[in-house]
Amino acid sequence: MSAQAQMRALLDQLMGTARDGDETRQRVKFTDDRVCKSHLLDCCPHDILAGTRMDLGECTKIHDLALRADYEIASKERDLFFELDAMDHLESFIAECDRRTELAKKRLAETQEEISAEVSAKAEKVHELNEEIGKLLAKAEQLGAEGNVDESQKILMEVEKVRAKKKEAEEEYRNSMPASSFQQQKLRVCEVCSAYLGLHDNDRRLADHFGGKLHLGFIQIREKLDQLRKTVAEKQEKRNQDRLRRREEREREERLSRRSGSRTRDRRRSRSRDRRRRRSRSTSRERRKPSRSRSRDRHRRHRSRSRSHSRGHRRTSRDRSAKYK
Repeated sequence: MSAQAQMRALLDQLMGTARDGDETRQRVKFTDDRVCKSHLLDCCPHDILAGTRMDLGECTKIHDLALRADYEIASKERDLFFELDAMDHLESFIAECDRRTELAKKRLAETQEEISAEVSAKAEKVHELNEEIGKLLAKAEQLGAEGNVDESQKILMEVEKVRAKKKEAEEEYRNSMPASSFQQQKLRVCEVCSAYLGLHDNDRRLADHFGGKLHLGFIQIREKLDQLRKTVAEKQEKRNQDRLRRREEREREERLSRRSGSRTRDRRRSRSRDRRRRRSRSTSRERRKPSRSRSRDRHRRHRSRSRSHSRGHRRTSRDRSAKYK
């Protein structure tokens, strides 16, 4: 890549698709299904394993550093939950890799000479020490390249100790089987990247393997997958808690609305009862008024009759008395 292309990629990564007002680039958003979500999270196997023995070629989805910058800016404001898509992608890739590892183990078991369980355990011990030496040498070379010479020398001293252990393990393995069989190259499949490792590989071969881009790339992918699983589990738990809290709040509001509705209905019922009572009272008053007036009229008529009767009685008495005189 030229210096100009590197500068353009750096600007894209920092400023996103809108850095130069190119509308054609802005037509595709980072949320588009055609965009690789693993690339946005910087964990696409097509990028990580590029240039290795297991180079996967170009990804079928869009890779653009400017879109990654857009995603990083947007993810600060809201949770886009792209980790789930990236996790599914890496799980599918790692599952295929593990399937190849198991097939390679099966082929080795069929082709290599069968040995006893005791001899197999001793050979496994040699393999483990080889792996430890390879990792230590790769780390020492990395520290030396970074200028940390003292730490690199300490690791090389550890390598010498592991080499002594390996020599003893090889001696035990050699003594446990015939010399003709010992000369046969015993292979082992790397559990990380599915590459073949020999029992008699030298230190340079081991360092190249465990410090190589292929092995380190698979380590990066597997570690990223573990991180994504943890992140997805945490976010799903948080979403479930938020959903449960919203449901509880909704149920609480519904209970409160039902209570307020029942109170309103009670108030309405009490008001209607009050109105009925007032109406019945007014009706009873209206009914009582004529009866009182009729009773007053009867009373008045009775009094008038009584008066007229008493007047007639007095008049009759006066007439009788006048007659006798």
